[in-house]
Amino acid sequence: MRALARRYKLVARPRTDRWHKKPTALYGGIGIYLAFLLSHFWLQPKHVSGENLLVLCGSGMFLLGLVDDAVQLKPYAKLVGQIVFATVFTTFGMRLHWLPAWVPDQALTIFWLVGITNAVNLLDSLDGVAGGVATIASGFMVYFCHAAGQDSMAMLAAAFCGANLGFLVFNFNPASIFMGDCGSLFLGFFLGGAALVTNQTAMRRDMVSILAIPVLLLLLPIIDTTLVTIARLLARRPVSQGGRDHTAHRLVALGMSERAAALTLYGFAILSGAVAILVRNVQGRVGAFIAPAFGMVIVFLVVFIGKTRVYEPVSQADEQKMGGRALVPTLADFSYKRRVFEVLNDLAICLLAYYGAILLRFDGDIPIRYYQSAIRMMPVVIVAQLASFLALGLYRGLWRYTSMADVATLIRAVGGGWVASVVALVFVARYENMSRGMFVMDGVLLLGGVIGSRLSFRLLRTWMARFQPKAEAKRVLIYGAGDGGELLLREMQNNMELGLDAVGFVDDDPQKHGRVIHGVRVLGSIERLGELAGAEKAEAVVISTARLTVDNSVLVNQKCREAGLACRRMRIALD
Repeated sequence: MRALARRYKLVARPRTDRWHKKPTALYGGIGIYLAFLLSHFWLQPKHVSGENLLVLCGSGMFLLGLVDDAVQLKPYAKLVGQIVFATVFTTFGMRLHWLPAWVPDQALTIFWLVGITNAVNLLDSLDGVAGGVATIASGFMVYFCHAAGQDSMAMLAAAFCGANLGFLVFNFNPASIFMGDCGSLFLGFFLGGAALVTNQTAMRRDMVSILAIPVLLLLLPIIDTTLVTIARLLARRPVSQGGRDHTAHRLVALGMSERAAALTLYGFAILSGAVAILVRNVQGRVGAFIAPAFGMVIVFLVVFIGKTRVYEPVSQADEQKMGGRALVPTLADFSYKRRVFEVLNDLAICLLAYYGAILLRFDGDIPIRYYQSAIRMMPVVIVAQLASFLALGLYRGLWRYTSMADVATLIRAVGGGWVASVVALVFVARYENMSRGMFVMDGVLLLGGVIGSRLSFRLLRTWMARFQPKAEAKRVLIYGAGDGGELLLREMQNNMELGLDAVGFVDDDPQKHGRVIHGVRVLGSIERLGELAGAEKAEAVVISTARLTVDNSVLVNQKCREAGLACRRMRIALD
């Protein structure tokens, strides 16, 4: 297909809203579809109605995408076609079974199929992302189908997985061919439909698994579409319009290479599939804890990534045209800066900690009288803890600047909330059918959740700083490996716009030589400045403290002149 596309000039030209910089072959989706279809008909041991229906409707979706690639259909025309094929598929009994009534469940299923189809279509925004995620998701589907005894469906999913894997060889960065809409629409519909086919059997044992597993397997396309949709609606941009505002693009904007961004998303898809396997193989009550806990982690990651600015700032003239309402370019601006988000976060942590403590206390096998009593008292515990959090100042700080100095406040607030909940239960329930060990575990989980959530953004920011481009940053040595030096280093690492890359510390205290601060080594004393600067290719020295004696100041400046290095003070570096 690549050779044919190049021969007949069927290529994608570079555009401002795309990442490729040279004409790239199109219609790779034809190769995926044909490879899948040939494998299916050659190796399939038997034909089941649900699988045949999936292949038939998936073929229709492929043709719809092929027409769109050729003549550029209007968005509403594509949507109508997608709804038609989704309706045909659900009319023959393929449903999510999330709702008891047939009609609402069929409507929800159609929404699911159309949504997943377009989610994968939108995910196809960076080399190798859509194909790689589809490969991983279908690989997990092979496992789930085989575990359910659906070997025929497992082979169908395996054929799909192999076709995508073969395409990925040519589509991974730098891509030499794109799948086009004929590929992305087929991929999305197949993944959404395969989840329905496997859902028709008694493959999963409880409602938590029925709800969680399809979502977990396709979580990345769902998250990406949700993030893009919210960001574009808030920015008053057409949802169907292309742009560099997808999850992969935001990772690149944070400093990752395109390959690193794709591999990171692959890792996320693998983790999500592993959680789906865990949910399937544990008891329903344990799964009811694992799925929401993983969901909270996802929310934090989405908010952090959503904070990345991908749209141009709005001018005052544009703001007036919009009725005085400025564009809100990120999800972070919508929720992260509001205390409501913090309160909802703590509410979820309190619920999960309390429920997790029940599971831990009884190893998941909770006696019915303890379970009923604990659930009945849950509102009392939550209200007491949240009220204490508010009274003890938990909501006064800024998460962005949370440090070890704030841990004492967090411990005090959590400890006060835990004591308040225990006291409330003494007066309300008198500890009847309640486990005291459960409340000890609740306190530990609550403390870990509150502190972890407050430090999460800082930890993520520190981790992402590793990917920030440093090619244009000036390599500097920091003089002084004390508190001031540590503060200055963190400022450099967190604010790349300063244009400073700390490559080492210089300190006159021999006890500090060889030590490492935030990944940066203390290299030696000021007497060896010329040697150290040459080894590290440093261009300047930044003094980290204002409390420098006259003699030391003269010595530092003299050594800098001898080594041909610029010398700067801390206040200058932070201007």
